Amino acid sequence: MPKRNGVTTLVLSAFIFLSMDSANGQRIDHTRLEWLANQYGKASFTELRESLSIPNDAHFPEHVEKNLQWMEAALKKRNFRTTVLTTPGTPLLLAEYPVKNAAKAVLVYLQVDGQPVDPSQWHQKSPYIPVLKKFDGTQWQEIAWENLGKEIDPEWRIFARSASDAKGPILMFLTALDAIHAERIAPTFNLKVILDFEEERGSPNLPFAVEKYKDRLKADMLIIFDGPRHISNRPTLTFGARGIATIELKVFGPKVPQHSGHYGNYVPNPAQRLARLLASMEDEDGKVNIAGFYDGVQIDQKTLNVMAQVPDDENDLKRKLGIAQSDKVGRTYQESLQYPSLNIRGMASGWVGDEVRTIIPSTALAELDVRLVPETDAERLIGLIKQHVENQGYYLVASPPTDEERAKHPKIASFNYNISYAAFRTPIDSEAGGWLSKAMIRAFNEEPIKIRMSGGSIPISPFINTLGIPAVTVPTVNRDNNQHSPNENLRVGNYIEGVKTFLAILTQKFD
Repeated sequence: MPKRNGVTTLVLSAFIFLSMDSANGQRIDHTRLEWLANQYGKASFTELRESLSIPNDAHFPEHVEKNLQWMEAALKKRNFRTTVLTTPGTPLLLAEYPVKNAAKAVLVYLQVDGQPVDPSQWHQKSPYIPVLKKFDGTQWQEIAWENLGKEIDPEWRIFARSASDAKGPILMFLTALDAIHAERIAPTFNLKVILDFEEERGSPNLPFAVEKYKDRLKADMLIIFDGPRHISNRPTLTFGARGIATIELKVFGPKVPQHSGHYGNYVPNPAQRLARLLASMEDEDGKVNIAGFYDGVQIDQKTLNVMAQVPDDENDLKRKLGIAQSDKVGRTYQESLQYPSLNIRGMASGWVGDEVRTIIPSTALAELDVRLVPETDAERLIGLIKQHVENQGYYLVASPPTDEERAKHPKIASFNYNISYAAFRTPIDSEAGGWLSKAMIRAFNEEPIKIRMSGGSIPISPFINTLGIPAVTVPTVNRDNNQHSPNENLRVGNYIEGVKTFLAILTQKFD
C-alpha cells in the first residue's frame, strides 16, 4: 500500500453545516424531492463517469490509492476538512457532518472497491470505460454518453465495474449532499460516513479500525447504502445480511498428471473423488447433509408473517432465474435466506477446451463459501464440514503431502478456511427502521418493502459488536445489475431515485 506522509492512512474529514438550519429540511416534500433528484442527478453524470473510470480492484494498492485520492478530492470540493490517521493496512475514509442542535448521530457505510474483472467477457472496450446503453428489444446497444444531458430514459443503463456495487450509490449520496447544500439545508442529524476500499476482499482491516477509532465512529445507528432493491424494483429496506466464510478444499491424486490410457482404472482420479466428496455434503433437494448444520435456526409465526409481506412471485422469480424448481431449504425464497448455506463457488482440475488432454489430473480443487446467519457460529459450521471430510476417509494435510503420507493414506486432502465476517440482523420495528420508513414514504408515497435478511454479505458486524448500534441497509440499485459479473450495470432511473432516497433520509426528522 502506498504511504502518505510516511504512513498508511485513515482520512478523517468534516463538512461543517453548523450555520445551516436542520429544521428546514422537513419542508422538502415529495414533489420537491422529485424535482431536486432530477435536477441534481442529471447534473452529476459527468462526475459519476469520472469515478467509474478509476480502476478499483483492492488487490492492487495503486487502485486503492487512486480511489482514495479521488474521494478525498471530491470531499474537499464539498468543503470537507481532512485529517490523516494511521492504520496498519488499507486505509478507510471517515467523514463527519456536525449539525447544530442535532439530537442523533447516524453513521453511513459506503463501499468503494469492486470485484476483479475479466475484460474479455465485457461487451465494451473496458470495464473501466463507462458506456451508456439502451435495449433495442434483443440486445443492449451503446449510445452517446451525451444523451444523459438531454431527455433521460429511465430504462437506459450505465455499464461499468462498480456502477451498481457500489460507486453508483456513493455518487447518489454525494449528489444528494450537493442538493441540500445548494438549498442551504443541513441534515437533521450529526452525520458520519466511512468509506471502505477493500470490501470485496473481506475488509480485513475494518475490525481493527472500528476498535481503534470507536470514539470517532460513535453513533446511534448505522445505515448501509449498498445492494439491490427487491426484484420488483420498489423502494426497499433490508434489516440483516448473512455473514460469510470461505473454504479451499483440494484432493490429491498422483504426484504428477498421468496418461489416462496407461493408468486409467489403476490410478484413482482426484476429480472424481472430489465430485463424490462434494456430492456427499448435500441431498437431492439441496439440503446440507452434515449433521447439526442448521441447528439453532427457529422461524416462528411472527417471522413468517414478516416474510409474507415481501411481494415475491415465486414462479416469476424461477422464470427469471431460468430454473424449473428451487432447492428445498425453506418453503419460499425469503425463508431460504434465514438458513446458513454451503455453496460450491468454483472447481478446477486438469484442462478443458482447446487445452484438453487425456490425463488423470494430479489434484482437484473446490472453492466453497458458507453463508452465515445470526443463529450459527462460523467456527462450529467450519468444524462440522471439516469433520465430514474426515469422516469420508480423508487424511488432511496443510501442504502438499510427503512421500510417506502418500504411501500411508489412500485419501488425502487439504482443508483451508477463512472467516470474513459474521451475520447481523436488526428488528424491523426498531427506531432506525421506523425513521427510515418515514423517509421512504415521503420520497415515494408508499411503504417500502421490508426484508428481514439479505442473502449477500457485508462487513457490518464489527460496527454492531464494537459500537453496539443497530444497522439497516438502504438498497437503491436494480437487482438485474450483473453484480460481481461481467457487464455490471446501473439503471439510470434507479440512479435518479437513489438520489431522491438519500435526499429524503438526509432531511428526515427524528420524532
